[in-house]
Amino acid sequence: MGGLTSWAGRFRLRQYVMASLWIVPMLGLVLGTLLAELALLADETNRPPSGWHYSAATASGVLAAIVGAMVALLGFVVTIGVLVVQQATGTLSPRYMRLWYRDRLQKAVLATFTGTFAFAFSLLRSVESDSVPDLGVTLAGAAVAVSLVLLLVYLNRFTHSLRPVAIAELVARMGETVFTTGATAIRSAAPRGDAAVPSRDPVTRIRTVRGGAIQAFNVTGLVAEAARHDCVFVVTRLIGDFVPPGTVLVEVHGGTSEPDPARVNGLVALGAERTIEQDPAFALRILVDIAIRALSPAVNDPTTAVQVINYIEWFLHTVGQERLPGHYVLADRDGRARLVLPGRDWENYLQLAVCEIRDYGGSSVQICRRLRAMLEGLLETLPEPQHPSVLAEITLLRESVEREFTDPARRAIAQQADHQGIGGRLPRREP
Repeated sequence: MGGLTSWAGRFRLRQYVMASLWIVPMLGLVLGTLLAELALLADETNRPPSGWHYSAATASGVLAAIVGAMVALLGFVVTIGVLVVQQATGTLSPRYMRLWYRDRLQKAVLATFTGTFAFAFSLLRSVESDSVPDLGVTLAGAAVAVSLVLLLVYLNRFTHSLRPVAIAELVARMGETVFTTGATAIRSAAPRGDAAVPSRDPVTRIRTVRGGAIQAFNVTGLVAEAARHDCVFVVTRLIGDFVPPGTVLVEVHGGTSEPDPARVNGLVALGAERTIEQDPAFALRILVDIAIRALSPAVNDPTTAVQVINYIEWFLHTVGQERLPGHYVLADRDGRARLVLPGRDWENYLQLAVCEIRDYGGSSVQICRRLRAMLEGLLETLPEPQHPSVLAEITLLRESVEREFTDPARRAIAQQADHQGIGGRLPRREP
C-alpha cells in the first residue's frame, strides 16, 4: 500500500499541508476571485446606497492602489518570515521551525492579503466609464482595513512570541498537551498492562521499504491487523527513531496467516524528521536545544538557559506524575494482547532534559544552581518510584561541579540550589 492509499501516506499529506505556507494563501486567492464575481452580481441586482457610488477614475485608482499595497504587504510578511528563520536557526533551534510553519495566524494573514489582491484585481476589469462596481470597491476597502488589523496583530504576536522564553512556554504547552490529553491512539486503545512481551522467536519480520524518522503509528489499525491474523505485533523501534531502509520494524509472533508487509508498513508513518503529534519528547528535545544553544560560547546567555529550564521543569513535573512502562501492550476488543509498543520511561525523559544542559553548562554557576533546584523540586513532588533516577542525576551534577570548580568557595556557591540561578538562593538539601 503506497502513496495516499495508505494511512501513512495520508498522514504525510496532512503533515505537508500543516507545514505548507502556500496552500492556505492559494485558497485565499481563489476565494477572493469568487467573492469578486459575487460582488459584481450583487451590485447589478441591488444598488448600494448613494454614498457608496464612485466615479470610474476613483474606482480604478482605489483598486489599483489596493493591488499594489497587497503585493507590498506580502513581500513585507515574507521578509519577516525570513528573519524568523534566521533567528530560529541562529539562536533558537532549527527543530522549532517545524512548529512555526504551522502557525495559523501567519497563514490567515497571507490568505487575507492574497484574497484582497485577487478581489481588487478581479474588479478592475469591470470598471468602465458607465459601469462601476460600487459595492465591490467598498468591500475592497473593508478588506484592506481587515488586512491592516491582521498585520498589526501579526506584528504584535511575533515581536513578543519570538523571545526564547515565549517559545519555551509554547513548546512546553504543546508537549504537555500531547502527553496529558492522549493525542496519540495509544491512550484510546485498550491496554493490557498484565500481558508479557512475547518471548518466543517471531514468525515473520516486517522490514521498512523506505527510510526516515518514525513520526506516528496507526495504533488502532495495527491492533486490527494483528487481530485479523490472530497474532501479536511487536514494534522494535521507538517513535522518533530514524530507521534506514530494510530495518526490521515489526516482529510478528504467532498467527493463523501471514500479514501483508506492505499493509503493515502503511500503518507506520515515516518522514524526514520527527514531529510532535505522537512524540512529546520532541518538545523536550526542542527545549534542550534552545538551552544549550544559549550556553554556547558564541551566545553565552545562561539567563536564557535558566528561563528554558523553568519550562523543562514544568514539563518534567507533568511527565513524572505518570507511570511510564518500558513498553505498552495493547489489546483488541476481546481483551487479547495484539500490539506491543516501546515507550520512554521516566529515566529517558529525565536524562534528555538534564544531561546535555549539565555538560554544556557545567562551568556556569547559574546553570548548576538552577539544575540543582529543579532536581530537588522533583524529589519533593514526584512519587517515590521516580526518586532513584533523580538522585542519580543529582550525584552526576555534584561530580560535575567538583570537577569544574576547584576552588572550595566557588564550589560551595555552585552547589547551592537556586530557582533563579543566582539571586534567589534556597536552603540546600542533601539527597
